[in-house]
Amino acid sequence: MAVVDPSELLSRPLADLLEAAASVRDQAHGRRVTYSPKVFIPLTQLCRDRCGYCTFSQPPARLPAPFLEPEEVLAIARAGQEAGCSEALFTLGEAPEERYPVAARWLAERGYDSTVDYLVAMCALVRDETGLLPHTNAGALSDGDLARLRPVSASQGMMIETLAALPCHAQAPDKVPARRLATLEAAGRLAVPFTSGILVGIGETRADRVEALAALAEVHARHGHLQEVIVQPFLPKPGTAMHRHPACPPEELWWSVAVARLVLPPEVHVQAPPNLADDLGALLAAGIDDWGGVSPVTADHVNPERAWPALGVLRRATEAAGFTLAPRLPIYPSFAAEPERWLAPEMRFFVLERADAEGLARDHPWVAGGELAPPQLLPTLEPGAAGARSRPAPWPLPSTKSPVGEVLAALAGGEEPDEDAIVTLFGARGPEVRAVCEQADDLRARLVGDAVTFVANRNINYTNICTFRCRFCAFSKGPLSLNLRGTPYLLSLEEIAARVQEAAAAGATEVCLQGGIHPSFDGEYYLQVIKAVKEAAPGIHVHGFTALEVYEGARRLGEPLADYLTRLKEAGLRTLPGTAAEILDDEVRAVLCPDKITTDQWLEVHRTAHEVGLRSNVTIMFGAIEHPRSWARHLVRTRDLQHRTGGFTEFVPLPFVHMGAPIYLQRRARRGPTFREALLMHAVGRLAYGAAIPNVQASWVKLGPEGVQQALRAGANDLGGTLMDENISRAAGASHGQRMTPEELAALVEPLGRTLRQRTTLYQLVPQAA
Repeated sequence: MAVVDPSELLSRPLADLLEAAASVRDQAHGRRVTYSPKVFIPLTQLCRDRCGYCTFSQPPARLPAPFLEPEEVLAIARAGQEAGCSEALFTLGEAPEERYPVAARWLAERGYDSTVDYLVAMCALVRDETGLLPHTNAGALSDGDLARLRPVSASQGMMIETLAALPCHAQAPDKVPARRLATLEAAGRLAVPFTSGILVGIGETRADRVEALAALAEVHARHGHLQEVIVQPFLPKPGTAMHRHPACPPEELWWSVAVARLVLPPEVHVQAPPNLADDLGALLAAGIDDWGGVSPVTADHVNPERAWPALGVLRRATEAAGFTLAPRLPIYPSFAAEPERWLAPEMRFFVLERADAEGLARDHPWVAGGELAPPQLLPTLEPGAAGARSRPAPWPLPSTKSPVGEVLAALAGGEEPDEDAIVTLFGARGPEVRAVCEQADDLRARLVGDAVTFVANRNINYTNICTFRCRFCAFSKGPLSLNLRGTPYLLSLEEIAARVQEAAAAGATEVCLQGGIHPSFDGEYYLQVIKAVKEAAPGIHVHGFTALEVYEGARRLGEPLADYLTRLKEAGLRTLPGTAAEILDDEVRAVLCPDKITTDQWLEVHRTAHEVGLRSNVTIMFGAIEHPRSWARHLVRTRDLQHRTGGFTEFVPLPFVHMGAPIYLQRRARRGPTFREALLMHAVGRLAYGAAIPNVQASWVKLGPEGVQQALRAGANDLGGTLMDENISRAAGASHGQRMTPEELAALVEPLGRTLRQRTTLYQLVPQAA
């Protein structure tokens, strides 16, 4: 319910209200302010209501057609898609067919009974053709109309404006308070994520505003469906009945924003349109946490005289006030996190497609393993003397008022971040990202210096036949997946040996052995593979067998894990890869890999391996279905084991490559991490592990060359292997090739002013040729 008694707000000084509202906002939403990149689709400007302040509504004689044609709707939506929008905001007059015969006739000629029928069709068209998420602002609707829009929209909205009986609404039957409240109640019963708001300065009193806000709070208390409340100032417009009515004074807008923040439950977001105010900083000081929809393509058709601020202007104003700016979807993260409750089945994948790991909007089209270069999140290095690159001036730490700034300050003081602190770092946005990356890079320099290392190796994936059903894996081959993943194979021991000899002749110091869990394998098979490798190249380092392979090998032999690992070591195994970890959070594993080893079993295999004298690494496959809390649990659990055993050599972030992954093709996963998330995984991993795991590896296969260069400035110090025959990422759709030569790796490193050095699997530097 409300934070305070609404009636006592009327007598409080404005300064007190502003301070209290800002405090509520900061506690509930931190120092992040969101906005929705949208395209504005005015489906019809005909309306049966005559509001005294409205210029959006027009009579038929002033319009080229009663409604936009589907081709026009799609053209606007595609322009928004190309501009990076995620929301298609459908704005329209209410039931124009009941006032204008021309509107009813236009709809009937095209097979529609009502404006809402046509709106449903256009929402589906835009969603299916562009992937934009429709948000409908269709006014006061019945239960049935709201229900019909639910399968084709991510959210819906209707301004309550005021509950007072005002002259401006005298000819507006849909603005009767009881009708508006009935729509809000119906939306709640139907679990529609909903937007509402008040209009300030149309003749209502402060007490009227408090009454309207209290009514919104009460409806939300019953249903929990109110995402946001807009506080919109009235501005007089020529050609309207209220063209001489005074504009809403800025102080009244600030008062109303602050009161909205205090009356509404803290989880409800408070928004003020940035194009309707001259002082953006004052709105932030009053308690808003959202700017609403901002379009890079279309005008504000409701307030056409007030242009949207450019995104750069909005970002600078937000950051100048000590906040970060983040794009969101029309459905807010807390609602997107419960799709079974808040989204119709038809909408769930479309939201996943547009969402990042926090449920906000993806901020760039880059995907792991794809060909598109990532956004430049770190400042460009400037050429220095003798061709070296000079590092930019250090970025100042975010204010300790910022949760991210508070964590970074604690880390600088020597604290080890706990799970909550790690989650906070993963939420860094804007300049916070640079600050996190710079602190991680400083730590990297102190721990391991400026050399960038790599290992000359060859991957040998001896079979893609697997009895396990990992839903993310595009490599493994089960009996029912012939059409999905290509031809099943099982390499002979002779073929494995031949590949090892080729690798050794090419200068490889390591072979990495991984494959599916073949139904005919028992634990002896892996011993035979090691024997074949060591006979082919006695000096080569054997880095092989995931925790799943080891666990299954021991289980199928009925042998204690320690005994089996000892036998593998005696046969020539030296290190284990960290793969099969995916996300060490069993809630996530239950979806990604339900029949695979558990978190505790993965940790047990690696703990036991360390105890018998083997080393291993930590991997994390991220960006499919999980959220930052699961990433933090993964880091903390592996760090705890490292503190006990010291057996991990490196941390290897592996962004989820979605293109060929079954769970994505089944429309149940995101498109992998955003580049911001991928970059932060390297930086936050460096900060979370500290000196415990000194090496952080960047995957050129998944990040691409430009992505790797930024990761090397965000705490990473290693490029992994040259990877002759890398099959697993390519099976998922990665396009960055099977092999990277030392010369190609050096070309990535040298522009950073760093040197490339070859290493062994255990991070001993290989002597350089004279």
